[in-house]
Amino acid sequence: MLVRLTASKATTNSCFRWVAFFLPTLSAAFGATTAQLTAVLGVGEMAGLSSLAIGRHLDRGRERVVLLAALALTAAGSLLALVGSFGAFAVAYFGIMLGVSFVTVGGHTYLSRRVRYARRARAIGLFETSWALALLIGAPTAALLIGWFGWRGPFVFFAFASALMLAVLFMARDDSVVLDDVHDASVSRRITASAWLLIASSAAIAITGLTTVVIAGTWLDEVLGVSTGGVGLVAMAFGGAELMASSSSAAVADRAGPKRATQVALVVTLLGLLVMTRAGTSLVVGALGLFLFFIGFEFSIVTSFSFVSEALPAARGRVLAVNNAIGTLLRGVGVAMSGVLYERFGINGPVALSATTAVTAFLLLAVAGRPDPGRRADPERPT
Repeated sequence: MLVRLTASKATTNSCFRWVAFFLPTLSAAFGATTAQLTAVLGVGEMAGLSSLAIGRHLDRGRERVVLLAALALTAAGSLLALVGSFGAFAVAYFGIMLGVSFVTVGGHTYLSRRVRYARRARAIGLFETSWALALLIGAPTAALLIGWFGWRGPFVFFAFASALMLAVLFMARDDSVVLDDVHDASVSRRITASAWLLIASSAAIAITGLTTVVIAGTWLDEVLGVSTGGVGLVAMAFGGAELMASSSSAAVADRAGPKRATQVALVVTLLGLLVMTRAGTSLVVGALGLFLFFIGFEFSIVTSFSFVSEALPAARGRVLAVNNAIGTLLRGVGVAMSGVLYERFGINGPVALSATTAVTAFLLLAVAGRPDPGRRADPERPT
């Protein structure tokens, strides 16, 4: 089932991740500025607030329904974008991001209720390789499709891919063992102060990444002189870096401890951001900075999902939904600001905001207590 979940998330992630790398192409297609498009992307991030409405359903064991709905939304959103107007794109992107939000929270809840904490970073790390696969496979595929069929090509392809994964997941048989009794109402599901700190740190990591990621394609095109096809290749290379980071999280985080591993990754993220500010017009220096940034961010965000999933085991779905909603709100603000900051200050604008939130996440982890297992403690949970 993990393979199917990962493939489903890779598909939904691909439906939106290629967009940021080809903003110049879409700007010409829709007659919109970079700032207008990043505003749409920022509003689209707000779709994750809808996860607050599904947390209760997830805690009742309805992960499968949520996952199927997610794939239906990404397919419908991709088809709607084919209308070709800026307004249709805005609505379509919001629908796609609804699907992305649902599959993320649904997948994390599914795994958290079936994999013990001592091994959960590995499972979530493998699941989150889908984020990297969206760049490693999805972005270069989008570049080829744009070259062959124009801007509509990727939307058609990813609509079909989403529909295909919906059918695969619908027909999949699930014999996994559930660790939690989701129907037990005798335990408290109130989110604790420690859990809130862990949620806030994960949300800060999210804004760290998306603020700079969303403008990377435009920076590569306008400042570093990378063509559309070249952007696809660069995105593929960074997808490889993200895959390396996700795999490392799966292999290392359980042994080192998710919180400590996340803090180390945040330091790498900050180093990458610093190198980016020194790039000027050098593609080599810029690529090195992006490489370090992508590795650090990917490792930290993936590993953060592990400690958030154990912040309150009595209500995993609710906590993960709240985490996604808060992260979505902050990401939306960051993405919307990225275009404005970039147009006014160049790449240093988005980088400064990302660096600020990375430091914030590091400090929040430093003061947060360990994940609070409450009455549903996992006996294998490391202390």
